[in-house]
Formats: sequence, C-alpha cells, structure tokens
Amino acid sequence: MKRGNEVLKTIILVLIAILTIGAIAYVGYGVYEKLTRNIPNPLATIEVANFGTIKVELYPEEAPDTVANFIRLANRGYYNGKTFHRTVPDFMIQGGSKNGDGTGNATLDDLRDGGGTDEYTIKGEFIANDVENGINLRKGVIAMARQNFSDTASMAEDYNEYLTIMRNGYNSGSAQFFIMNADNTDISGLYAGFGKVVEGLDIVDKIANVEVVTREENAEGADKPVDPPVITSISVETYGIDYGEPETFTPFDINAWINEKYGALLQNNQSASSSIDLSGSEGTSEEGTTTEQIPITSAE
Repeated sequence: MKRGNEVLKTIILVLIAILTIGAIAYVGYGVYEKLTRNIPNPLATIEVANFGTIKVELYPEEAPDTVANFIRLANRGYYNGKTFHRTVPDFMIQGGSKNGDGTGNATLDDLRDGGGTDEYTIKGEFIANDVENGINLRKGVIAMARQNFSDTASMAEDYNEYLTIMRNGYNSGSAQFFIMNADNTDISGLYAGFGKVVEGLDIVDKIANVEVVTREENAEGADKPVDPPVITSISVETYGIDYGEPETFTPFDINAWINEKYGALLQNNQSASSSIDLSGSEGTSEEGTTTEQIPITSAE
C-alpha cells in the first residue's frame, strides 16, 4: 500500500511538472509573438465633403501623447462636422477648430465620458520643448497646431518669466491640426509632427488652393476659405492597440496674464496700447479670444 502511494505521488508530481512546463511554454510563446508580431502604426482616415479621402499614418513612437489625443478625439466623433478654416497654398491646411474660426479648445468631455466641460491642452512634443521628435515638417506631414506667445514673452522682465510664457505656448495644443502641402523646415522642431499622409495628398493640395476671402497678410479674413471644406469624419484604425489618453493641462489665459501684469499701465497710459502688442503672433478673433496661428515662413 505504501509503495502504491509513492507511485501515485510520483505520477502526480510528473503531471504537475508537465502542466507547469506547458504553461510556461504557452505564456512564453505569447510574449514572443507579441514582441515579434509586426503591428502596423495607427491609420487615420479623414473624409472631406466634396473633396475625398485623406489617409494618414500616425507615429506614436515620435509623439505618443499627441497621437493618443488625436485618436481619442477622432474615434469619439469630435472632428465630425468641423472644417478646414485656414488654407495656404505651398504651406499647409489647418482644421479641427472647435468654433470653426481658429478658436476654442476641446473639452475633457470630448476626451472621455464624464470628463467635464473644462477645456484642456496637451504637451507640445517637439524639440524646442525638450521632447525628442525626429519628424521634419515636410509635405504631407500632419502636426498639432498651438498658440504662439513669442511676442508676449518678449515683454517678460526676466528669463524665467520669458521661459514660462514660451512653455505655455508650446503646451497650448488641444484639437487643431494642420497638414503640410509643401516642405517647410523653418518651423520643424517648433510644432509636434505626429504622422504623414499616405494617400490623398492631391486632396490636401486641392483644399490648400480653395478660394479665400483674401490673401492679404493680417487682413480680416486672411487665408479663410469662402466656403470652408467640411470634415465629414475622422476615424483611426488602431489594430487592437490601446494608446491610452494624453496628459492634460489647464489652458494658459494669455489675455488674463497681460491684464494682470499691465492692466494698470494700460488704464493710466492711453499710449501704452500702441507700445504693447496685445495680439502679436498669437492673433485674436473678433471676440478677443486667442487663436492658434501657425506663422507663415518661406517654404523650402
């Protein structure tokens, strides 16, 4: 009887060893398959009414937060019905503005269920903001629009204040994006490129050349399409990968900062308004809200 029990224990131990080895082999194979499987980058499909389809490959390894943000907004329907509100031949087309005029950020509700109605911004993933991103702004590249506070920063009293203002501009992107229709390396490293058009570059060119109110720089209606092209939808195929959510920030109110710092000066010195540029590179709408304006520089 004792010998029989020992044999049974031996058989049980052998079976346990076999099952353990099998489980380890199975898990190991799964890990190996995940590590070696060639998973495509996310692919965005942008449908533009009366123009056609633009397909964009996204590069999460270069700009993970920017890609995560774009995927979340797109697949939750944020961009549906938005427009390309600014089009510049041999430069870029810009769209995704909440209010259709270059103003307004996405809200946390746009990003996630129950997020709330507060607007948000994300980190600017580009070299000037101390983030490694090797995407140069060449034809077909998609990048995140943001506000440019450089003129206001020039009024700073010291370097730390200057850097704070510049950083707030760098981290002011939210939902607006632009697609290059010409090479322009002058602004590479200053905006977060996060993908490239792989189909429909001809559509980008057509949108860039639509009729606009005026091409006169700084004039009302400059580079604004007479009939803004409508983004019917944007959807992103992630191939089963969850890219998560971006880190978010509270938007910096540049106008409030200026009023707090220079309000008394403006009230007490009527000439101050001519010496202090309240809009500068930031640009303002008729309502006075700050717009996300990409500076036009010579295309290479």
